[in-house]
Amino acid sequence: MEQAYANIITAVGEDLNRAGLLDTPKRAAKAFQYLCKGYTEDLNTIVNNAIFPSDNDQMVIVKDIELYSLCEHHLLPFIGKCHVAYLPDGNVLGLSKVARIVDMFARRLQIQENLTKQIADAIQQVTGAKGVGVIIEAKHMCMMMRGVEKQNSVMSSSVMLGRFRDNAQTRNEFLSLIKA
Repeated sequence: MEQAYANIITAVGEDLNRAGLLDTPKRAAKAFQYLCKGYTEDLNTIVNNAIFPSDNDQMVIVKDIELYSLCEHHLLPFIGKCHVAYLPDGNVLGLSKVARIVDMFARRLQIQENLTKQIADAIQQVTGAKGVGVIIEAKHMCMMMRGVEKQNSVMSSSVMLGRFRDNAQTRNEFLSLIKA
């Protein structure tokens, strides 16, 4: 990967021997590996048995989870926040695990639409919830730094499973609570 970055830097016309660039290929490779660390993680390890019995059947929401990902089309960042809700069915998930699941999937080359679905499916899989709702709002550098260069555009995507999909009242409660 270091050599690939060296080739890219050279291809844009830079001198790899310039003081500021001497270790850049190494640093860039290390940074890219970190930004894509989700490929080395798996759901069971992330959750680490943090599923707890509970008789709570009311909505659980974790909102404003910051996320950082890379657009699979341009390898440029998209940055935003994720809101996750689920209706427990006998089990609740450890709070930090929701954010860790978001990070695991965000730290891969992605499009936001797929990221939203992957998070919802994973929360559903590990909790067995009666319903799951996930909304992501993000700014995409591929829209801001190049192409149409729209600085204020924000993309929203949502996936609703189970009762969040089938029951408008449940879905509307989630939507109103994340805006509160």
